[in-house]
This record gives sequence, C-alpha cells and structure tokens, in this order.
Amino acid sequence: METHVRYVGAVTGLLRRPMASYYALLASTGLLLGLGLIMVLSASSIDSYANSGSAFTVFTKQLTFALIGIPAFWLALRLPMRVWPLLGWPLVVLATILLMLLPFLGKEVNGATLWLDFGFIQIQPVEVAKLALVLWGAAVLVRKRPLLTEWRHLAVPLLAGSVVLFGLVGLEDFGGMILLLFILIALLWTAGVRFRVFATLGAIGVVGLVPLIAGNPERISRLTTFTDPFAHQDDDAYQLVRGFYSLGSGGWWGLGLGQSREKWGNLPEAHNDFIFAVIGEELGVLGCLVVVGLFAVLTWAGMRIASRVDDPFRRLVASAGTVWLAGQALVNMGGVVGLLPITGVPLPLISAGGSSLVLTMFVIGMLASFARHEPEAVLALHARGRAWWVRWAGIPLPELPGRPGRARQALRSGRTGRPLGRSTHHRARTGGRR
Repeated sequence: METHVRYVGAVTGLLRRPMASYYALLASTGLLLGLGLIMVLSASSIDSYANSGSAFTVFTKQLTFALIGIPAFWLALRLPMRVWPLLGWPLVVLATILLMLLPFLGKEVNGATLWLDFGFIQIQPVEVAKLALVLWGAAVLVRKRPLLTEWRHLAVPLLAGSVVLFGLVGLEDFGGMILLLFILIALLWTAGVRFRVFATLGAIGVVGLVPLIAGNPERISRLTTFTDPFAHQDDDAYQLVRGFYSLGSGGWWGLGLGQSREKWGNLPEAHNDFIFAVIGEELGVLGCLVVVGLFAVLTWAGMRIASRVDDPFRRLVASAGTVWLAGQALVNMGGVVGLLPITGVPLPLISAGGSSLVLTMFVIGMLASFARHEPEAVLALHARGRAWWVRWAGIPLPELPGRPGRARQALRSGRTGRPLGRSTHHRARTGGRR
C-alpha cells in the first residue's frame, strides 16, 4: 500500500510540473504518428500492391505528408503570439473560396466531392475551415467579450459566418459539419455564453440538420442501418459489418502485426476511415486501448493548456483545437465500433490522408507553442535555458511575464527552479508587486 501511494505521488508530482502539458502533448503525438505510419503500411499493403505493383505506395505518400507535417509543426511552434489573432479572417476567406470551388474543381471519391485537385497538390477545404473557425471565432469572441449577453453581437458576425461554413461544408461532408459544430460549441462554452443560448442554438441546429440529411439518400441509409447493421450487411452496412468482423477476430491480443485478414479486399477504406478496425484485428483490444489512452493523454494536455494560459484568446483556441482533435477521434472510433453512425472522418494522426495530417500537425504545434507560454512554463524555460536542439531548431524562448528586470532577477536567485506555487505564480504575473 505504501509503495502504491509513493508511485501515485510520483506520477502526480510529474503531472504538476510546469512543462507537463508540453511534454505530454509531444509524447502522445509522436506515439500516435509512429503507430499511424506502421498501421497505414500494414493496412494498405495489399491494395497498394494490387493497384500499383508496390506494397509501399500509400505508405510512401503518408510518410511524405508526415515529413511535410514536421515543418508545419515547427512553423506553428515559432509563430509569435501576436500573429495568431490576425490569421482568422484571412483563413475564413480562404476556406470560403475553397469550399465554393468544390462543385467546379472538386474531385469525387467514393461518391463524395471533398478534395480540390490542382494537379500538383490536393486540398481538403474542410480542414482549412476547421482551423479558420477556431482562430476567427476565438478572435471575435475575445473582441466582443463584454457584449456576449446580447444576441445581436453573437449573431453578427460569429453565428452568421459559422452558418455559411456549415452550409458549404454540410452539402458534401456531413462529418466535417459535425466537427465544425463541436468547435463552435467549445468556443461558446469556454467564452462563458449562457446556457439558454446553447438551448436555442441546439434547436436551430436540429432544424438545420433535417434538410441536409433528408436531401441525401446516403445519409438517410447510414442512420437507418446504424440501428440494425446486420439486416443490411450486403449493401449499405457492408463496411460497418466487415469492421465488426475485423475487430472481433482480433481478440484481446490480436492476430499479430500485418496479419489482418479483412484487409485482403474485404474491408473498404481499411487504411483510412476504418484503420481502427485493422488495429483491433492485428493488435487486439490491448492495441485499441493504447490508441484510446494516447488520445486521452493528448486531450488532457490540451485542456490543461487551455486552463493554464493567461490570455483569453489562447484559452479559447486551445479549448476549441483540443475539442476538434478529440471529437474527431471519438466520431471515427465510435463509428467503427458501432456506437455512432459512420461519418467518414479520418482518425487524427493515424488514418491515411495528407490534408488532415498536415493540418493536425500544425494545430498540435500551435498547442505546443501555447504550452510553452503558460506563465509557470515561461519561468521554467528561462531558468533552465534553451537546450541544444531548441537552439538548432531556432525556437525562441517565450517572453517573461511582468517586469523583465525583476523576473530575471528572480530567476538568477534560483527561486523558479521548481514548480511554482500560487504565491510565486502571482508575483510572476504582477512583476513582483504585492
């Protein structure tokens, strides 16, 4: 019992360290990305060989996008804090233009037009729309913070702009629209909007979803087959049922890496939307629990960042960005195991897909940058100095809070070499004043 208490105390002490959210975010992201590359290779090897004569075609593309995602992560980590609020409006305009181009330049895959094909690159506009809503929505809410009790200040421009994005995305991508709704709810909740506003928005949202569902036979079939998939296993629920077989055959420990049977032409989109089923088949329940646990760590790190930053804009962005990634993982895994209708959204950092992976890496870099700007983390970073790899990567130290002279004097005195208590944190924020 005493040993157990000692271990719990050690873990709790680690989680209370100033840089805990930063390292937890990096560790969970790196492990998910590495596991994703391995599983994409395993899940796509058969189809890749059948279509191109090489088992590494899809994996090579995914590895390329992962290598592109690393500079995207680095760029987000280096951007000055003053730049983030300025990106909202340009990204909203860009996302709107890209979404309006989809009917004319879009590439249809599996009955849905979700990609813009410019020859040398393919872009999924919904990924740009998610990032745009996070940054733009946070900037608008911070600017209108004293007026959020008045409906007209919520309706213009935030709700009006959100409806435009929802409509443009929802025409082709129902899952993407649901994720945009998650982001909007996270922004409004973190901003402290009253509950009655949520009730009204919920009613409006339900009314708006009805025509988007009723006007698309495929969406209706997904909802009707979701309740009894085995009654439709030969047509509309074929992918879902094959996913059940894939998960069920893995047992507790799995069949072994690369030993999936369903990926031999039975399970559609095995390397993409249903890669979680292949994980369950090859790595078993244990592998699925590891994936769920890593996403739980990533979510904890993001919410910890949102609760510890001292800037309202960063708090809103961190909260919405975390809900975006966690919600997308939940919707994907919930659809694969049959708890939610299938929406076609990829599993972040694991499913094959270039736009999703690069934007996800950029968002994680943004969260990591915010983690380095937590008040206690800033003091800890200045106390220890920059590591050689941080200097090599050109990542600057965040600015000290309060009066620079007194903060640096406190650092030289050695008082910030340990996790800060409440009184030390208060002195840091107020420049040492009582």
